[in-house]
Amino acid sequence: MNILILGSGGREHALAWAALQNPKCDRLIVAPGNAGIAEIAEIATLAIEDGEAVASFAAENAVDFVIIGPEAPLAAGVADRLRASGVLVFGPNAAAAMLETSKTFTKEICDAADAPTARWARFDEAQAAHDHVVRTGAPIVVKADGLAAGKGVVVAETIEAAHAAIDDILGGPLGGEGASLVIEEFMRGEEASFFVLVDGTEILPMGTAQDHKRVGDGDTGPNTGGMGAYSPAPVMTEEVSEAALSRIVRPVVEEMARRGTPYSGILYVGLMIEDGAPRLVEFNARFGDPECQVLMMRLGAQALDAMLACAEGRLGQMRIGWADDHALTVVMAAEGYPGPYAKGSPIGGLDGLGGTSSRMVFHAGTAMSEGHVVAAGGRVLSVTARGTDLREARDRAYEMCAAIDWTDGFYRRDIGWRALGH
Repeated sequence: MNILILGSGGREHALAWAALQNPKCDRLIVAPGNAGIAEIAEIATLAIEDGEAVASFAAENAVDFVIIGPEAPLAAGVADRLRASGVLVFGPNAAAAMLETSKTFTKEICDAADAPTARWARFDEAQAAHDHVVRTGAPIVVKADGLAAGKGVVVAETIEAAHAAIDDILGGPLGGEGASLVIEEFMRGEEASFFVLVDGTEILPMGTAQDHKRVGDGDTGPNTGGMGAYSPAPVMTEEVSEAALSRIVRPVVEEMARRGTPYSGILYVGLMIEDGAPRLVEFNARFGDPECQVLMMRLGAQALDAMLACAEGRLGQMRIGWADDHALTVVMAAEGYPGPYAKGSPIGGLDGLGGTSSRMVFHAGTAMSEGHVVAAGGRVLSVTARGTDLREARDRAYEMCAAIDWTDGFYRRDIGWRALGH
């Protein structure tokens, strides 16, 4: 079959890599892709948030299946347009994607489904939000209500930090997406990511992971899009997973269907676990990045079969076979990230690293310049390895990092520390 993947990051490189392991994949196109993806798939220049353009491209290229990687095309209704034209697509429609695109919508769904989550309040006006923070105290969590490219969440340790976050979101660089905000209680515990396939009614767990959001070792510094991840997540025991499914995922999926907006695609369930009890931090309507990289490394060819079963509404017949293995990824980022950073610095030492079922360098923000791979984003590479245990996966990943010659890049040296300390 002919497959089109939309996106240009490490997540999409991992999805492309996994799809190619499956003999069902005859032709693979990725739009717009990156330098690493170009080594394994066809690259297309395409406005991926334009549903008409994507649907026309799919028709012209006899595309059988479209996998939507990032959130922006989902929010723009690209999945709706593809389904209307009869193309099989992996990803929810715009109405269902509101589980990611609107914090208020998600909280209202959780309230209706009695799904455990943080206490919350929504604000459109700054003074009311400031007053709420004074009454509630810190630590407290301030979130832009809409999509903010991973930059709209501030865990404020102090009242002053919360006030600054309110001003930034309601009047700052987040613009229209920051026109309203949600303020939540600070939840204590251990965070984990639970990935569940949903085909409207049936659900199928697709793995667990934990990522490192803070930029610095020891989980210090500002939040980022993710500096590394590993799978499986030790805190996601069978009991915790079942509690998350029974108390959060199934009730929410049923509520979405009851409202006439059934969810179809991957549901990223961000959890906070305290004393074995999971509460919802957030939903995303797509695979996390860099969590997708470790999941794809462990799943391989099965990933495409599972996504197809999801898109075709036959998840009830699908089973995933897990090996007793672990995967870990280390994100290499440009100096300055998550603040301002320079582009264009050359990256060497990539030849011979990866390309196997246990070692792969997934490209995120890369491009080609004069025949050389150069940095073209903040998070640039996702160095991923698989092992019989987490320590082996970690050692392999860091061995690969050490072989990469990139003087303008940096990475955390402690990915997996929490799990390895269990």
